[in-house]
Amino acid sequence: MTNQRTFRIAVLPGDGIGSEVMAACLRVLDALSPSLDGIELATETLKAGAELYRRSGEAFPEAAFERARQADAILLGAMGLPDVRGPDGREMAPQLDLRERLQLFAGVRPIRTLPGLALPLADPRASRLDLVLVRESTEGLFAGRAGGRIEGDETARDTLTITRSASERLFDFAFELARRRKAASRPGRVTCVDKANVLRSFGFFRGIFDERARLFPDIQAEHCYVDAMALNLVRQPWSYDVIVTENMFGDILSDLGAGLMGGMGMAPSADIGESHAVFQPCHGSAPDIAGQGKANPTAMLLSAAMMLEWLGDKHDVAACGRTGRRLTAAVTAAFAEGSLRPFELGGQDGTAEITEAVLRALEQTP
Repeated sequence: MTNQRTFRIAVLPGDGIGSEVMAACLRVLDALSPSLDGIELATETLKAGAELYRRSGEAFPEAAFERARQADAILLGAMGLPDVRGPDGREMAPQLDLRERLQLFAGVRPIRTLPGLALPLADPRASRLDLVLVRESTEGLFAGRAGGRIEGDETARDTLTITRSASERLFDFAFELARRRKAASRPGRVTCVDKANVLRSFGFFRGIFDERARLFPDIQAEHCYVDAMALNLVRQPWSYDVIVTENMFGDILSDLGAGLMGGMGMAPSADIGESHAVFQPCHGSAPDIAGQGKANPTAMLLSAAMMLEWLGDKHDVAACGRTGRRLTAAVTAAFAEGSLRPFELGGQDGTAEITEAVLRALEQTP
């Protein structure tokens, strides 16, 4: 897949503000190239998304998918538009196709607050959050999205699917992540979020979690019902380290986590499998602000930092991991000055202003 000197990066800008935050990201990655010690990031832009579907009838052409599959990593901006829907009434979601077809089972959603921002929780501990939500991304309630049915006009049914194989790999990923974080002075604790008191499927899910926990005796393992977790993430989010959960629950809780960070524009993510990974901001295409220069590129930049660290780990290339950490440090430093205020946080700083601030911070970040 790679010759050790070049990593091929498939770039999917997508829809709405996706192209705007992606352009900012590629500019920053270009500025980082001297840090990579000769490693080249060879990007290839591919077309997919709702706007393409509107024009061509295809949301994700097979040729584009194949190019993405062959890449060393995939950067994605945002996909989907509320007014572009398929024959069944659902929005286009090529990003879900990527997760399922490439078996990107671990949706990694860091919840890390940046300094210098007005955040929703007043407690000082909320300004220093550092936890990670890991969401199963190939099954759960989302597994029924292609097969749900409506019976007459009285009943609708979707099926929640939880399998042993998918659960085992998810929990092992979460425990390994907690182990790496423990080595960096984090607590080393994994919390399984479920609804095992009501649904048999989640009792099964919890049972597998407990089995896998016994293989990681150095890591604490605990449980929490999803409704209690929603409460606790508002009351005391600093109490958690790694949270692992089913697809739908993770979808909801990760947005709550983004709120703790200040908004969706602050929230990066990665969808990781055994061989492939997609890195994208948690936000959507935001067509209401597209083309106005208001899009916050922070989540896109932090997602690119995650990509660099993942490439470094996967291919044992120290320069990639070091450069990813440098980018995260530069984003942190840009906000730490206290003058940046994205539009979504009530300020007047948009794509250009935030990108320039990060580039200035990079110049001062070793």
